Amino acid sequence: MTLETIILMAGEGGKQNPMVNVVFMIGMVGVMYFFMIRPQMKRAKEQKEFADTNNIGDTIITTAGIYGKIVKSNEDGTISVEVDRNTILKMDRSAISMDLTSAYRKKQNTESKA
Repeated sequence: MTLETIILMAGEGGKQNPMVNVVFMIGMVGVMYFFMIRPQMKRAKEQKEFADTNNIGDTIITTAGIYGKIVKSNEDGTISVEVDRNTILKMDRSAISMDLTSAYRKKQNTESKA
């Protein structure tokens, strides 16, 4: 194989097709969407649904690590949480941690069965 044959095999004298760059960029955006943006949006939706389904009497854990029991659901989208006798905190529903609360409830259920 000669050098001329190798150059001719490279295509159009070594020029790169500009469509290759466009297709590559579209592919990168697609990968970012499906592996980063979409799962994050799904997770945020699940967190919001979880926070909205908690009712009065449920034990929760906040994102700050505060354990408490919901005693009142306020009209402005906040909740009142009792953390100790005669100690009630007013907080936003988004402060409820889905991961910590679910793990705590699962642990409580397994301990009560044993």
